[in-house]
Amino acid sequence: MRMRATIGKGLQSAGFSTIRYGLALNLLSIGRLKFESYEVENIRPLITASPVFSRLLTEFGEQKLARVIGVTEMVVGSLIAARPFAPRASALGSLGAAGIFATTLSFLATTPEAWQERRGEPKLSLAGQFLVKDIVLLGASLLTAAESLQTGQRT
Repeated sequence: MRMRATIGKGLQSAGFSTIRYGLALNLLSIGRLKFESYEVENIRPLITASPVFSRLLTEFGEQKLARVIGVTEMVVGSLIAARPFAPRASALGSLGAAGIFATTLSFLATTPEAWQERRGEPKLSLAGQFLVKDIVLLGASLLTAAESLQTGQRT
């Protein structure tokens, strides 16, 4: 019985570390891509169809907005990775990631290219399939935020 609990705690710890550093790497990598011209083209349909981002697009322009998004993603990823040194900052980063992923999920409702409506019932397009994975990333962000907050209170 005790051995199962020990193994379970070890797996839980490994799982949280994998989730945390996977989120951080994901955000750092994707954030860096926002400085590439092809990525600006890739996000164009998403940001032009979004009521919030279309306003920001008018104000900043495509390239500058992509870079603001990229810097935000990289800062959030760095905060998440800071968990061993700064659990509260990591919790803040995880909550920021939850906001990022909730925002990208909103693109499912605002981007016509996310759906293949010609097939009778609506089905996800390639863009929609790309976006729907953010449900898992949103959940991972909430879990790492909770774990970091709990750790931050113990220190």
